[in-house]
Amino acid sequence: MHARQPLPLFLGAAVCGVLFVLLAIAVTHGLATGFDAAGRGDVHAFSSRYLTATGQIFSLLGSARVWLIELAAAFAVLWLRRERGRAFGLTGVMAGATVLDNGLKLLIHRVRPEPFFGAAPDTFSFPSGHALFSLCFYGAVAAIFANQVRNAGWRVAIRTGACVLVLCIGLSRIYLGVHYPSDVLAGYLAGGAWLSFACGSGLLRPVLR
Repeated sequence: MHARQPLPLFLGAAVCGVLFVLLAIAVTHGLATGFDAAGRGDVHAFSSRYLTATGQIFSLLGSARVWLIELAAAFAVLWLRRERGRAFGLTGVMAGATVLDNGLKLLIHRVRPEPFFGAAPDTFSFPSGHALFSLCFYGAVAAIFANQVRNAGWRVAIRTGACVLVLCIGLSRIYLGVHYPSDVLAGYLAGGAWLSFACGSGLLRPVLR
């Protein structure tokens, strides 16, 4: 990794962190109510049996019971390839994401909205853990493995696929009604701040190519 490469990552982490704080202030002062109501209504307007089933699949892909299994599989692959630093780095990223998610939920203490489909989880709403975890995990995995692909087109495809998956997971949480749009946005910002910092600090490297 070039010496100058961590700087953009630290700047990205700072920008995401500042935006998260501003969003948290807006939410705690009731300034995001209109945005959340409009977002929930617009997404729910497109509800159908097919979209509900699709939303449940994407929501499952962002759940801890899935990414923990995927984390174990990725750890095993990296370990067998003698990339043990990256294996522990990926684990560290997700451990930090878990602490961050639970800490922020307890700090903001936001009650979940009334779900459109299924039952509401028994945790607080802000930020969305699915959004935070999916961005950290799938983003980190894409960063690790795309960096090892020589073909630029495949690198773009891997990173684009990860981005689409993460966006679909976040959208599924809004569609199912278990999160406000601002919860999902906050999850992306918190996850982006942590992943950028982790990559820039060397916990997870190399990530840029």
